[in-house]
Amino acid sequence: MGDGVTDTNDAGSRPARPGTALVLSGGGARAAYQVGVLKAIVEMLPRQAGNPVPIICGTSAGAINAAAMACYASRFRLGVHGLEMVWRGFRSEQVYRTAFPGLVARGARWLSALFLGGLGARRPVSLLDNAPLQQLLERLLRFDRIEHAIAQGDLHAVSVTCSGYSSGESVSFFEAARDIRNWRRSRRLGLRTRLSVRHLLASAAIPAVFPAVRLGHEYFGDGSLRQLAPLSPALHLGAERILAVGVSGDAELYERARTPGYPSVAQVAGHLLNAAFLDGLEIDLERLERVNRTVALIPPERRAEAGLRHIDVLKILPSEPLDQIAVRYAHELPRSMRFFLRGSGAADSAGATVLSYLLFETGYCGALIDLGYHDALRQREALMRFLGLEAGQPEPAVLAEA
Repeated sequence: MGDGVTDTNDAGSRPARPGTALVLSGGGARAAYQVGVLKAIVEMLPRQAGNPVPIICGTSAGAINAAAMACYASRFRLGVHGLEMVWRGFRSEQVYRTAFPGLVARGARWLSALFLGGLGARRPVSLLDNAPLQQLLERLLRFDRIEHAIAQGDLHAVSVTCSGYSSGESVSFFEAARDIRNWRRSRRLGLRTRLSVRHLLASAAIPAVFPAVRLGHEYFGDGSLRQLAPLSPALHLGAERILAVGVSGDAELYERARTPGYPSVAQVAGHLLNAAFLDGLEIDLERLERVNRTVALIPPERRAEAGLRHIDVLKILPSEPLDQIAVRYAHELPRSMRFFLRGSGAADSAGATVLSYLLFETGYCGALIDLGYHDALRQREALMRFLGLEAGQPEPAVLAEA
């Protein structure tokens, strides 16, 4: 992936556990953490091992990582190496335009449309222009490789989840083996399609920050919006076990923050972003654990009658607050963005959540990759068991319905 990487096929054996799924949640620049986890997994695998996660599901920025891994499913080790190179070299101008005049003009049009009806001008679609990200993805990703990887048996399925602005539905666009069918549940569905850069841009389109993307007859935005069951696409695509990599730490690890004064604009915006991007996966995992405890009380024969199936789940979450890491690297943000965020309180510790989503810079992304790498190594034994790389199997979890 990208310049400087030799495109050789290092695929060896086929996946030992074909029902294994990788679920990557959203969160802007926070998705760099996921790359560190993947890097650790590569080091655990035998040199000639094939893709250990044949089902890959991504949402928001996690959808970009998921699509990249799907494109390189036949070259898993190479794909992770390329993904790390891209994230470690990130600059904000590779994701959105940072030139000061453009930011001022776009912000003025946005405020005019919000409060003055636009005064006859064309209404802006977003605060930031992510055309550089589109150009980067078009240069790096070859989506034709997904179909080839599925045909070769190196990949079973990949999905990218977006949120429909008109229908209000969470739509998982997927490519998969022929036996996978479309699905529909309340406010969520899965549609087979040929994935493209437009699906990734739609899935990562933070409302008001990045522009929505038209797919078919509807405009779509960030997939984390209204995604009530982030684990569901993996289950519909045939997962028997799920590795879920989040971008927020376990709330129990952090003390409740005490706020001396009224919350800043950045604090309020950060709260809204967390509600959209982080809560869904955590709630779904908590729901799964609750169902597990309940179903464990049901005799096995009754479980079969009720259509319950066992799903092994392993979660890896940041061991440190990512917003606090972002504060340490706030100086890396382009001067134009620092100017716009200064008055909102985003550079302060209490309001740094917004910063943690937009800080596509080398130091911050590198720190998150390193954190993900070390967090994964701390769960080395559990990961090895989960991927079938040593004797012993993880305790089964139970999920009632996808």
